Amino acid sequence: MNKANNIRLAFLAFLIGMVLCSAQARKSKGDAFFFQYEYQKAIVAYEQELVNGTLSEKQFLNLADSYFKVKNFKKASEAYLELFKKDTLMDGHHYNKMLQSLSKTSDKERKEAFLSTVAASFPKELMENMDFNEQMLQNESKDSVTYKFFNLASNSPQTDFAPSFYNTKLLFSSGRDQDKRYMYAPGNEGYFKIYESKIQPNGQVTSIQPFHKIAKSKFHQATPYYSNKLNKVFYVSSNTEDAELVFDSKGKNALAIGMQAIDGGFQLLLKDLSTSFYYPFYDDTNGKLYFSADFEGGYGGTDIYYVYTSNGQIMSAPINLGPRINSPGNEVAPYIFEDSFYFASDVFYGLGGMDIYKANIESEGFGIPINLGKGINTEFDDFGFVIRNEGEGLLGYFASNRPGGKGKDDLYGFKVDEKPGLKTITFKGKVVKPYGRNEAVAKAVVRLKGTNGELLSETYSDEEGNYRLEIPWTSAVTLESTSERYSTYKKQFTEEDLQELANTDAYNVELSLYDDLVEEKEGQKVVKMDKFYFGNSSTQLTPEIDSQLDKVVSFMNAFPDAQLRIETYTDSRGGSSTNFKLTQGRSDAIKRYLVGQGVSATSILYSIGYGEEKILNNCTNGVFCIETLHKQNQRSLIVVLNDNVLFD
Repeated sequence: MNKANNIRLAFLAFLIGMVLCSAQARKSKGDAFFFQYEYQKAIVAYEQELVNGTLSEKQFLNLADSYFKVKNFKKASEAYLELFKKDTLMDGHHYNKMLQSLSKTSDKERKEAFLSTVAASFPKELMENMDFNEQMLQNESKDSVTYKFFNLASNSPQTDFAPSFYNTKLLFSSGRDQDKRYMYAPGNEGYFKIYESKIQPNGQVTSIQPFHKIAKSKFHQATPYYSNKLNKVFYVSSNTEDAELVFDSKGKNALAIGMQAIDGGFQLLLKDLSTSFYYPFYDDTNGKLYFSADFEGGYGGTDIYYVYTSNGQIMSAPINLGPRINSPGNEVAPYIFEDSFYFASDVFYGLGGMDIYKANIESEGFGIPINLGKGINTEFDDFGFVIRNEGEGLLGYFASNRPGGKGKDDLYGFKVDEKPGLKTITFKGKVVKPYGRNEAVAKAVVRLKGTNGELLSETYSDEEGNYRLEIPWTSAVTLESTSERYSTYKKQFTEEDLQELANTDAYNVELSLYDDLVEEKEGQKVVKMDKFYFGNSSTQLTPEIDSQLDKVVSFMNAFPDAQLRIETYTDSRGGSSTNFKLTQGRSDAIKRYLVGQGVSATSILYSIGYGEEKILNNCTNGVFCIETLHKQNQRSLIVVLNDNVLFD
């Protein structure tokens, strides 16, 4: 492969707007070569300027990027690290290149040290994605599917990529047009055009010809996607005016996205002379148009966005898919199949350059993007994944520059019996208090454990109580959660439970705060209850009393290590011995009810009737008091004896 033309690692490589002519004079030969994608020549020029002492920090960053482009990862990592030490121009996108370079040089310790330094600047979702994928790739053989791959006989010595289904045909992009009048200088091949082919029963394609259903252009037309619902094709094209290229103030010609009705008119949808748009995908189910773009303010290089449309007509500003999908690297080629979102990324924890990932589509976002693993992905660039049901299995295509192909990038087909991508279990929802208004519990730890008690995954709820855990599929797990001075939640899930969970939008975890359920009374900590009264001279529980004692049951379910003493008191009316006997009977009735509701009898250390021993007011023997004052002395308390050591 010609290293000077290797602009595909960032992938905008294939399509990125060309600097065929520059509106501004370059300050150095290195800059001139760099901005024309001639990276090997740029390296020679920049290294000479470095010796001469005329290389700026920005140009030194260009030199580092040039090393990266020609796959001299040792020098790239050294240059990036030097810039990082100066704390100057490095950003998340360059951190990604730095980490990729260290991965390529097998410098694991240096990579981990650098990652620990910059991890705080990455979104937490990125680090969760990394941990999950590293775990998954280590255990890939346990869950891998069997693919039947084949290189398409129609591949050319030039670039062939971006497969897309068009009824019974396959569309793709290629630089095979060798018309000398219209050559794309950085790639040393023709401008990319869209071709169509017939899909054969074995997945191979025949009858290759230019796709004549779209308007002709001398320049780039590529990455098509056909919407069956609209009967329209979305694709990218060079920005032109009066059939000629147009440039921004810096001499850049970017790529736009248009929509072509089959045998109908063309409409320009997304255009910005300084911003390139890539890989449109139209979701027939909801009218969203997905694409990649290099907008400022993204998470890295190219991010994936979507816009709302009405039959393809754009109705909203671009919306970034967020840090669960987008990374400090480049994300391209979105594709949806059966509630799974496929795309390609060169994020640093992958297998190579661009890897293909799959994320489950959830009600409010996406699951963790999962690397499809070895086979489809290699240490080279793999991207542009499409798939559909075919007979009793599935048929798919993608592009790759792996060794053994016919050109710079080749199209590969595959057949597979089951849907690619690891099956996972997702727990998500809120951690809340089970009483009142279900107030959120922040910073609660939530864990998933295996059948042997091993920790599978762990997270903490955010300020709104939200939590999310995702693990590779297993037949049984235990979900646990707690927080300081809160109860502990623990529940086991069988395989049947997990199947049902997959059909739910959220699974909330309930934690009770100890301090919400107890209060100080008469100099001791007691379980909170509304005051209740027994009938005159009665030890029988009433429904009203039961409802209050149920609060004790809930308390003990939340804090089973609590030790209780039941105390019951009455007023001064009646004989002293009679009152002792009455209150003891009431305390025993309370204990029987609590034990009957599942409270362990060993947790109730004492059940005592105190009679009229502790009068709270002046209504002692022989003193006349109104009924309201006498009732102040009639009470039952559930005392927490180990309150001071319960959380030690």
